Amino acid sequence: MAPVSAVTETFKFGMDINYPPYAFKNTTTNELSGFGPDIARGMNALCADIHIDIVQALWSECWSSAGGGTLGAKLDDGTLDACMTYTHTQGIRNTYAEFSGGILDVNKAAGLISRLENGLPLVTGQDTLLGKTVVDVGGWAPTADGLGFVENKCTGRSYSSEYTLLVGKDNDESLRMVLNGTADAMFVYSDQAKNYHCKAGVDQTEWDCNLWAGFGTTFAYVQTGQFGYVMNGTTLALAKKGSGVANKVNPCLWKFLETKEYHDVCKKHGLTAQCYPNQYFTAQDYATKEYNLPTEEHTGDCLNGYCPCV
Repeated sequence: MAPVSAVTETFKFGMDINYPPYAFKNTTTNELSGFGPDIARGMNALCADIHIDIVQALWSECWSSAGGGTLGAKLDDGTLDACMTYTHTQGIRNTYAEFSGGILDVNKAAGLISRLENGLPLVTGQDTLLGKTVVDVGGWAPTADGLGFVENKCTGRSYSSEYTLLVGKDNDESLRMVLNGTADAMFVYSDQAKNYHCKAGVDQTEWDCNLWAGFGTTFAYVQTGQFGYVMNGTTLALAKKGSGVANKVNPCLWKFLETKEYHDVCKKHGLTAQCYPNQYFTAQDYATKEYNLPTEEHTGDCLNGYCPCV
């Protein structure tokens, strides 16, 4: 690790533990873990001028859905200097926050989840959402205004603005609202269902992985590969606008992205296809994941969790 000295500037970065593989708690080591922490620790080892302390915090203490979106209390009052693994979205976040460079390329596609009945979605990929009720996950990207930036990947058109928008307090509540009929569709990351599968070695007390085990049987994506809401991919730091944190950590981040260690962290978390390539990446690292494919490229039925357009 690079030595911490009198000229080292220390930052406190917060993260919650319910976002594998990006941010979670390892049940074996009891350590804050994931792609974001591994990047931060790699930067600590590389650069002597900055040091990132990683602490547990609620996502709502970083970014809140209140009032259509605003900084969480701990970022606003300076308790935290930044929070990790936030997507740099279009819209409201740019009013209150600044972002570091990305640690992943524009990789976080959005999608729509629908309930399945007899293997068929109640909302199809062709739907305009006219008259429908859509639930967004509070405090998470894609933010509630994001539907205005994406297009239907089956029709190539924007959605109707005549829909009812609800906000769930978390991913579990939002999915339950779809399953119980309170909402017709859920606007969410298109890899969220995959990431919330039950996995050994990951503290899953923060979400109900058994609920998400219905992927492909009780619910499925009817839209995937929607990138229009994104300005940049997953970032190292979301900070208070004007704080200067982004510009202070970016030089070390750029250095780390060129290292073999960066490639190895990407490979460890199964994210090589979404990472920024450097000399250590090979052609085998770049197979596009199903969740990032636009809906029109899905075929078959909904049993794998990704419905085709028709």
